[in-house]
Amino acid sequence: MRSRRLPPLAAIRAFDAVARHASFKAAAEEIGVTPTAISHQIRLLEDSLAQRLFTRSARGVALTQAGDILFRASGNIFTTLRDAVESIDRQSLPGTLTLSTTSNFLTNWLVPRLPALHQRHPSLELRFHSSVALADLNGTMADCAVRYSMQADESLDSTLLYSDRFVLVASPQLKLRSGKDLQGVTLFHIENRHVPSPEPSWQHWKSVFGPEDLDVQSGIRFDDETHAIQAAIAGQGVLLASGLLIRRALQQGLLHIALPGVLPGANYYFVSSRDKASREDVQQVKAWLKQEFEAKE
Repeated sequence: MRSRRLPPLAAIRAFDAVARHASFKAAAEEIGVTPTAISHQIRLLEDSLAQRLFTRSARGVALTQAGDILFRASGNIFTTLRDAVESIDRQSLPGTLTLSTTSNFLTNWLVPRLPALHQRHPSLELRFHSSVALADLNGTMADCAVRYSMQADESLDSTLLYSDRFVLVASPQLKLRSGKDLQGVTLFHIENRHVPSPEPSWQHWKSVFGPEDLDVQSGIRFDDETHAIQAAIAGQGVLLASGLLIRRALQQGLLHIALPGVLPGANYYFVSSRDKASREDVQQVKAWLKQEFEAKE
C-alpha cells in the first residue's frame, strides 16, 4: 500500500497551537503570525486530510473526533522535538550539570556552602532545579539529585549521604526549660510532609516525650519548612525541625535545641541515572557532598 504524504510541519504546528489554546488568536500570538495565517494553515491541513479538525461556535473552538486523534499525536511530536532541542542545547554547554533537589534543602543547606564547592571545582558549571516533584534523571531535566526518602531507589545509582533526625528548636529568647513550657508558646506545624514516616508531628512528640496535656492542634501551619524556620528564629514559636536544615542556625546561635528528645527522620541520598553516574562532573559533586556531610556538625 502506498504511504500517504504527511502534511507540512508548519500546518501541524499551527494546528497544535490552536488545539492547546482553543483559540486562533492565541495560537497566532504564540507563533508570531496573524490569525489569518493560522486559519490558512488549518484550512490547508483540513483539505489535506479531507477532515474537519475544529468546530467553531460562539463559545470558542473545539476539536472534532479527527482533531482529537491528531492532537494526541502532535502533542507527542512537539514534546519529543522540545526534548531533543534541550538535549542539543545541553550538549553545547560543556560542563553544565543540573542538580535537582527541594527548595528547603537548597536554601538551608546547599546555598550557604556553594562557595566551598566553587573553590573545589571552579570550572564546574551548575544549574539547580528546585521542586518537590521527582525530576526524570534519565532524561534532560536533571543530571543528578539530592533526594529525601525512607529508602534508596534501586532503579538509580544511589549513595546515602545522611540519616536525618528531628529536634525541638526555638529562639534562645523564649527560654524554654521543660515540656510544660510548651503550653505557653505557639506550635509550628508543617503541612503536606510526605516523609519521613511516621511523621515527626506534635502528636508524635507528645506520645513520646509529653506533656500529656499538650494541645497539639493549636498553633500556626506552614506548607514550607523554610518559612517555619525563619519564624522560629524570629522567636514567634517552636518547631520540630530537621536537624540538617537547622544546623547552620544552631551554629550561629539563632536557634537552639530547646528541649531534649529526638524523632527519627528519613535519609538524604545523592542519585543519578546509571548512565550518568560515571560522568566526571557527577562524580565531583557526589564526592564533595559526601565530604560535607561527613564533616563534624
